[in-house]
Amino acid sequence: MITEKVSRRTVLGGMAAAGLSGVARAAAPALPSSPVSLSIVDVAGTLALTRPAFDAYVKQKPHLVSHIEYSKAPAPELPGKLHAEQQAGRLDIDMVLTGIDALSAGLKQGIWMPLFPNYASALPNPSAIYQPHALQMQNFAQDHALEVVFCPAGPLIEYNPAMVKQVPTTTAEVLAWAKANPKKFIYARPENSGPARIFMMGLPYLLGDSNPRDPRKGWDKTWAFMAELGKTIEYYPSGTGTVMQELGSGLRAMTPTQTGWDINPRALGVVPASVEVAKFDNQIIVCDAQYMAVPKGIKPEKLAVVLDLMNFMLQPAQQAVTYDEGYFYPGPAVKNVPLSMAPQKSQDVIAKFGRPWYDQMIASAPTYMPLNADDLIYALGRWDQQIGVITAS
Repeated sequence: MITEKVSRRTVLGGMAAAGLSGVARAAAPALPSSPVSLSIVDVAGTLALTRPAFDAYVKQKPHLVSHIEYSKAPAPELPGKLHAEQQAGRLDIDMVLTGIDALSAGLKQGIWMPLFPNYASALPNPSAIYQPHALQMQNFAQDHALEVVFCPAGPLIEYNPAMVKQVPTTTAEVLAWAKANPKKFIYARPENSGPARIFMMGLPYLLGDSNPRDPRKGWDKTWAFMAELGKTIEYYPSGTGTVMQELGSGLRAMTPTQTGWDINPRALGVVPASVEVAKFDNQIIVCDAQYMAVPKGIKPEKLAVVLDLMNFMLQPAQQAVTYDEGYFYPGPAVKNVPLSMAPQKSQDVIAKFGRPWYDQMIASAPTYMPLNADDLIYALGRWDQQIGVITAS
């Protein structure tokens, strides 16, 4: 169920509101007369889900784009690098694929081009295309990005059944297990890890904190819990990939996870197929999403193509590709994209490595949005300063 109401701002999102009087809008630039090249930087792993759809755009529209150059960068570093390039007038990035981490940092630094209402006439109306929860996640972008994939994520507990005989299903049991099995519980730095962020933002609900939306004054139980848990943890990897490698090797036995980070590493063989996932007794869901953002300073002819590309990526046929191999399960952000529309390989992987109870959990568990951008930046910074320095002796 949805426990945070979709507000008028969420539904309109400043997007359908483009038709309101008194709102400044920019005319969408004309499409170029000859093809352009685009540079897309991925800081969230989004290309794992979307690369085939981007490649399809190049194939279908050679009159607009000659090729796309793809690159990856760490989410914590990209906003500062991009801001410096903009200040120096030498921007060479046309689109950023980002999670809520770099999106939030970029909003604070003012590096993203506003899409709505500025270019509403060139883009789909989010309130018409997105699923209800995904529409709430679109509001997180504050009109400065478009959501491309969506995941009602977790937190969940992933564990190696050969190493965990008494499976914890409450936060108290997780902490007790970690204390009894030092250095066997692991999670990554939240600023660069989706499962770690979802774990951090889910704890206030699971622990019954006074205000789960306020990490400054309402997270007393959460900060105390993470500090105690930290005393059992050897170190915090810089990304989720390392967590999965160590879980797969048997070096670690337990980690907080989310649906896609359970399915995909097992499908790829990074984690044994025998690894299991447990729900909390008071299971909730904190949603996650990834976005297409455009840096300020992009050339007009490239902006025109990027806007057209965004439209293409949100078509149902392209959204169906985002089921991928379960990496961001389910994946599609828009309405009416069932698994039956996905490539057969995606259907086969999810049938083999998915959990039959995931869809029921997604449909029934209390569902919450992540912290807003300012509060998330605060929480990530406080984690770095206060929690990330606490490890097992």
